[in-house]
Amino acid sequence: MAKKAEHRFGHVGIAGRPNAGKSTLLNALVGAKLAIVAPRPQTTRTIIQGVTTRPGVQIVFVDTPGIHESDNNFNRRMMQTVRQAIEGRDLIVYVVDATLPCDERELQAMDAVRKTGTPVICALNKIDKIKDKRELLPIMQKYAEVFSFKEIVPISARRGGESIAALLETITRQLPVGPALYPEDYLTDQPMRFLVAELVREQILRLTSQEVPHAVAVLVEKWEESEKLVRINASIIVERQGQKKIIIGQGGQMIKEVGTRARIEIEKWMERKVFLELFVKVVPGWRDKAEFLRELDWRMVASTTTAGDA
Repeated sequence: MAKKAEHRFGHVGIAGRPNAGKSTLLNALVGAKLAIVAPRPQTTRTIIQGVTTRPGVQIVFVDTPGIHESDNNFNRRMMQTVRQAIEGRDLIVYVVDATLPCDERELQAMDAVRKTGTPVICALNKIDKIKDKRELLPIMQKYAEVFSFKEIVPISARRGGESIAALLETITRQLPVGPALYPEDYLTDQPMRFLVAELVREQILRLTSQEVPHAVAVLVEKWEESEKLVRINASIIVERQGQKKIIIGQGGQMIKEVGTRARIEIEKWMERKVFLELFVKVVPGWRDKAEFLRELDWRMVASTTTAGDA
């Protein structure tokens, strides 16, 4: 009689440089849209946890902001978040954009991961953009030369399919034996308010000009929920009046489009009718205001609330 395979469980950090495809990969690994995706660097700003449960294994993935240089309080907080997210994990998946050269910034980012002492798998992403697959071997050899990866797995996070299945198998082999920590249907620790704010921000990133993305934040100010309808008021925060004009658009067309697209995505998640009302507020220099940054961080707000309730 064949011996039953032991159940595996582990925490896996997803790291890499901005725009490498980390959030797209998280969504592919858990089979649900937990992290927003936009064709701009630094779309992810905080730790996003997603759990996948399969026969014989449960994996807690932690997506992180892209590793980059810190030039203000907001970016420094993001880099602190990255360090906290990848330290003490069972494994790290380092995501690389296969279409870009392995330059000095890539080496610096890998060095930050190396310092954790955690085993690392390289997910060589965006291979769907490489027409001649013979080019993959020298790319893989290059990364093998500069970092002691446990394995290098070519993937297309955007297309999913067999490459993601192969990555999951590779990750599973590296995890310790242990029982599942969460129920089978558990997906994320993110509260719905945070997901809503992120879905609004995603549409702003997709629709507005280069001037706006990094200067925008979204706060859910009001939430009224009934069996059939959820009413949500959210504030879009920018740093300058010019950015406010861009988001509102001529005759209010831009903010209307942002709201319509975001509402459709929110309704998919909540499976209920949503009434979404958006406002735009100017908060000069919010990225350097410690108090405002604490208000944006739902984990800090949650811990403060818990402490106060106790």
